[in-house]
Amino acid sequence: MVKVTYRDETLAEDSSPVVVEGNYYFPPESVNKSLLTPSDTSTECAWKGTASYYSAQIRGDTVKDIAWYYADPKTKASHIKDHVAFYKNKVTIE
Repeated sequence: MVKVTYRDETLAEDSSPVVVEGNYYFPPESVNKSLLTPSDTSTECAWKGTASYYSAQIRGDTVKDIAWYYADPKTKASHIKDHVAFYKNKVTIE
């Protein structure tokens, strides 16, 4: 089981998240979206497409762009459509 937390709050937990480029991508149903809010940030990856971001409000902390996902990925990344990945320097992954 892989679990993502911030200040003891669980953001995501899944027994088999997809690993791409060293990042865990969690299926949407394993993500606690009640702690996440859409961000205005977006970035472009040459082979995955346009990433959208989430920020988090947790125990009084605002963590900007804590996670990202691909709502409409390119063909080679279709297996991570809507899966959520978290920045390793902003969360605890165990």
